[in-house]
Amino acid sequence: MRRHNRQRQFSSRGDSNVLLLGCVFAIWAGIGGQRLADGNDVDARRRTSPSVRQDQIESELPPSPDATPKDPGLVGLQLEGPPSIEHLRMLRRVHVIPIDLATVLSLAGIQNPELLIAQTRVSEAVAVRQLAAAQFLPTINLGTNLDSHTGVLQQSSGNILKVQRQALFFGAGANAIAAGTVNIPGVVWNFNASEAIYNTLITKQVVSQRQFESEAARNQILLDVVTSYLDLLEANGERSIRLIIRERSAEVARTTAAFAKVGQGRSADAERAATRLYNHDAELLTADANADRASAMLARLVGLDQSARYHPIDNFVVPHSIVAPDLTLPESLAISLLQRPELKAQQNSICRSLLELDSAKLLPFSPNVFLGFSAGGFGGGSNLVSQPVGSTPFARGEPQFGSFADRTDLDVMAYWSLQNLGLGNKSLIQAARSHLRTAHWEEIAVLEQVRKEVSLAHRRSTIRYAQLNVGEAAISAASDAFQEDLLRAKANEGLPIEVLDSLELLERASLAYLRAVMAFNRAQFDLYVALGQPPADMLARPATGTITVAPANLDESGVQKDADNP
Repeated sequence: MRRHNRQRQFSSRGDSNVLLLGCVFAIWAGIGGQRLADGNDVDARRRTSPSVRQDQIESELPPSPDATPKDPGLVGLQLEGPPSIEHLRMLRRVHVIPIDLATVLSLAGIQNPELLIAQTRVSEAVAVRQLAAAQFLPTINLGTNLDSHTGVLQQSSGNILKVQRQALFFGAGANAIAAGTVNIPGVVWNFNASEAIYNTLITKQVVSQRQFESEAARNQILLDVVTSYLDLLEANGERSIRLIIRERSAEVARTTAAFAKVGQGRSADAERAATRLYNHDAELLTADANADRASAMLARLVGLDQSARYHPIDNFVVPHSIVAPDLTLPESLAISLLQRPELKAQQNSICRSLLELDSAKLLPFSPNVFLGFSAGGFGGGSNLVSQPVGSTPFARGEPQFGSFADRTDLDVMAYWSLQNLGLGNKSLIQAARSHLRTAHWEEIAVLEQVRKEVSLAHRRSTIRYAQLNVGEAAISAASDAFQEDLLRAKANEGLPIEVLDSLELLERASLAYLRAVMAFNRAQFDLYVALGQPPADMLARPATGTITVAPANLDESGVQKDADNP
């Protein structure tokens, strides 16, 4: 019966969005829950298929020979062993730092600038939303004002007066002059009703949109980090393969050189084997350079020191199944439509545009409300009115300053506006409609992009899964052929060129299988992110087969007990 491999479900929103990290860590660390469908096939490959060891570098290289030819072009009968590998041993003396996938994923969530930018945009949207909600609260103004006039004034009847007057106000509000109200109220509400309500709803949609955009950016960044880690793992796997092939090539070179030295083989065969060994040295150096480049690329993504060399702690490169291989394309598309944060962000954008359109339509019918309340002390005087001598510090003993007392003012206004004779309101409505159409088209574009990504990732995953069987068969056949040709060459029964050809085929098969495994793992991660990191219950497949439940009333020998005589 098939076993099902199921990864754990984690939260996927905001700073707690570690679903990809949790899924990846669970799979690579082997602590997943139930098995996915066809997980038994992958497990069988782990047990039976050839894998690439990365901790055999020191132990599997042959010892350096005592004497090597000074001129690589003059090998012939003078060759008593493989060319010197001291320059290859120097590669192993480079200080390396071990690293694993969980570490790089956690570092990507802390030091990646693109992810930090997306998170900052969420914080900005939250602040704007709080500001929109605060528009329903009044503004408080505390202050004072001193008004002093000397000269002529005109009365409402047209009479001109020459007057010297002063006034002082202090308390909640400011700019209280003569008989008018307090122009800057102490407590004031001043807003348009529909704008205040709709701005609160619009900013709520903006916050949700920024959160989904941040989640999408996080998913893409973590996918890039996983891909870079897999590149590093593949580069080190290729280096290990070339080390093993180099050892076997050195064995062929020693064998052909020994036969040529005693006259039982041709010197051309020994030179050909030595040349091939030098080629393996060059390929090994290239593989080592590729590993350095992959290490630097990974360090750049997670903010580590790029001059250091990082080595994955994984000892084996094996296929890992995240999404069930029998998950059909229609099912994958349906899951992605429900889970992709990009689509959810576009849905919030459409809702935002709808609210903006409704707000523009209601704006001419929505009143502008002004409510002001002030309270404080007010006093003053003039040369035209006889007042007692003031006792306040501002009075200075002059009769114009006095009669201080409390005063309160309450002002309420409501008015409706047609901007630019209504043409301005019409333009606002047309602009909102254009924004809405743009949001719909953007949603269609994102939907097509999601369909494309899911289709390509599903296709790649299916093809790479099929390539695993081919790669396993090829590497098994190539290994058997090389062992047989090597035994025949050591017994001087076969031609050395046959051994070299078999070794080359084994090298190609090993590298092809390594690349097939890594391509399958990349395709699985690509498909998982393309689906929107769905929870485990969406990816679980029903178990096949018949489950038989044994009766509960059986004795130790398996015979059913008698109900009357237990």
